[in-house]
Amino acid sequence: MQASPQRWAFRLLPLLLASLLLAVTGSIVTAEEELEKERDPAYWNAQAKETLQAALRLRPRVHRAKNIILFLGDGMGVSTVSAARILRGQMEGRSGEETVLAMDTFPYLALSKTYSVDKQVADSASTATAYHCGVKANAKTVGLSANAVAYECNTTFGNEVYSVLHRAKAQGKSVGIVTTTRVQHASPAAAYAHSVSRSWYSDADIPSSARRQGCVDIATQLVTNVDIDVILGGGRMYMTPKGTPDPEYPTSSSRKGDRKDKRNLIDVWMKAQQHKSSQYVWHRKQFDEINVKTTDRLLGLFEPKDMRFEVFRNATRDPSIVEMTEKAIQILSKNPKGYFLFVEGGRIDHGHHDGIAKLALTETVMFDRAVQRASRLTRESDTLTVVTADHSHVFTFGGNTPRGNPIFGLAHKKADDRMPFTSILYANGPGYVHVNGTRGNITLVDYYDEEYMQQAAVPLDSETHGGEDVAIYAKGPMAHLFHGVKEQNYIAHAMAYAACIPPYTDCPPHLPASTGHTHTLSGLLLCLASLLWILFR
Repeated sequence: MQASPQRWAFRLLPLLLASLLLAVTGSIVTAEEELEKERDPAYWNAQAKETLQAALRLRPRVHRAKNIILFLGDGMGVSTVSAARILRGQMEGRSGEETVLAMDTFPYLALSKTYSVDKQVADSASTATAYHCGVKANAKTVGLSANAVAYECNTTFGNEVYSVLHRAKAQGKSVGIVTTTRVQHASPAAAYAHSVSRSWYSDADIPSSARRQGCVDIATQLVTNVDIDVILGGGRMYMTPKGTPDPEYPTSSSRKGDRKDKRNLIDVWMKAQQHKSSQYVWHRKQFDEINVKTTDRLLGLFEPKDMRFEVFRNATRDPSIVEMTEKAIQILSKNPKGYFLFVEGGRIDHGHHDGIAKLALTETVMFDRAVQRASRLTRESDTLTVVTADHSHVFTFGGNTPRGNPIFGLAHKKADDRMPFTSILYANGPGYVHVNGTRGNITLVDYYDEEYMQQAAVPLDSETHGGEDVAIYAKGPMAHLFHGVKEQNYIAHAMAYAACIPPYTDCPPHLPASTGHTHTLSGLLLCLASLLWILFR
């Protein structure tokens, strides 16, 4: 039962007044003041009671979803979420632990078992096939069942499996992909491609024997398999003929076009739907000038390969994941039949592989801000939003650190070797450095630096994935289907059922017209309160 506009206004009034007071007085609750409140049992009792009342009011939305947004934090294990939560709070001047991420507010939660058919600890290709296509697969393969064998081209044919994105497009919905990696990378690739190798980005990457057998590179499949309305990320070099100078780095030999077949796939995509208004951009200025009202299709490729880490992003040249998500929603939401959007925070994974926690956690914070922005642009009444990860990493933080300890700081005590250590550590990776049989003294370096590599227990060139379950956060129509411990491929089935996408035909009912809009008064108050809360908390 939905609250009346007056009741919503009454509920929001305290938050609105508090935000206005903060704006006028500039007062901020200090960490010590926060701790003083927390020493009183009444604080925790009141907080828990409020949370309990919210849980008692919770009612599943059992109608059909018009739109689906799937957010995927690549490598975003539970420990990464927890550390990023603290980082975001500390970036905003607070202790950090009490921070509430956007994904933390989602009412439904489940765990996803991430193993693949052939691996206990999976990669991003097999996991992407699971959550996009609904079947578990083998490592290194995308969009194929486990009958396909990695790198064996002739096992491709007849073993193709199709994503929710693919099926949503066939139903008349608009579809989009946003990623901070190259758009041909494993996570987005499983939404549109079928390949026995996640690394066959362009035709130059495919062995001649596989080409003769009929295997097609992922970039070509991006523009030929499904008409994807919005594609935003990196990956320019795989789309243009070999030797083509990059528009952003024209003198760089390593960033030139890579294709042997001399095709310009950007042109192929542009010409595929000539009756629609299609735009291609590679620079932030062009991106900002896009008129979402008159643009039907948008291809934005902002780097030759992966996009830059957020801490190194040139904001004058490249949009953020937040801005790309917003633009995608604005374009896709014009379709009265709805849309499916996949948004990947892909470089969380890369930061962890490098053993550099600041890169990974900053990417996670930005990813959560994209979730937050999407929540403001959509309605929970008609949009199912799912946030999850494909796998975890061997990343942890601990060391009996005190409340408010800087997340990148030192543990409270020295180790048994009488040397200090950071709270954040990796079980393996490039951070393993021993000098004369002992760990290096980290106080001799700047462990707050953006590229500081945390210490690791086992030497590896690249830190590895973790095998534990990851979280699934969900809100919107049929979000209650995400509960308990589920196999990862279940995600695709729950999303398809919620939106009545084949093979599901016995579907939830449509949203009644009377509840399909947001009340003007409550909507305006909510927007104003949220804006003030973000600006001044």
